[in-house]
Amino acid sequence: MYADMYSKLPNLVLGFHGCEKETAVNVLHHENELIGSKNAYDWLGHGIYFWEQNVERAWEWAYELQKRDKIKKPAVIGAVIDLGHCLNLIDSRYIEIIKSHYFVFKETMEMMGESMPENKNIGTNTDLLLRNLDCAVIQDLHAMRRRNNELAFDSLRGLFKEGREIYPNAGFYEKTHIQICIRNPNCIKGYFNPLSANNQFIMP
Repeated sequence: MYADMYSKLPNLVLGFHGCEKETAVNVLHHENELIGSKNAYDWLGHGIYFWEQNVERAWEWAYELQKRDKIKKPAVIGAVIDLGHCLNLIDSRYIEIIKSHYFVFKETMEMMGESMPENKNIGTNTDLLLRNLDCAVIQDLHAMRRRNNELAFDSLRGLFKEGREIYPNAGFYEKTHIQICIRNPNCIKGYFNPLSANNQFIMP
């Protein structure tokens, strides 16, 4: 009854993307575009990833990439994003869509005689950093919607609990964040270089 009335997210959001400094400079000068991720373990399926309203986590991610020798000079680029038709996994309606499609995907895999992908930990980390199952379910949902000529999702949005408890028996975790995955690049209305606050003025 209420689904179409209240499910569209309003206005614009800010997203932050950690990357190589050269990449950030080229994107800011319109010499290049961010390339979507297509890993089998991507948390929200394939697309361009941003930390929603969280420039600090974007910087942490950029430094993490540097430690892994994935990039040389860490940088963060900001983006103004219209989520459009968003598969918002903080909304009951869309959680139910993914939940239902899991069983469709499972039945398909069984019919094909293939084993189900699994979400996995890395080492002693228990945050399921390799989301092969989630990625496969989401990608299969996109494929099914294309076959059925249904409206494609422009973006996905998910809340992820990650890291250690911030104090004993807490319900909050150090790295909890909202992640955005952009499938339709037209959702990105512009890029910007994040600024530091001017401490001579109050924050509006």
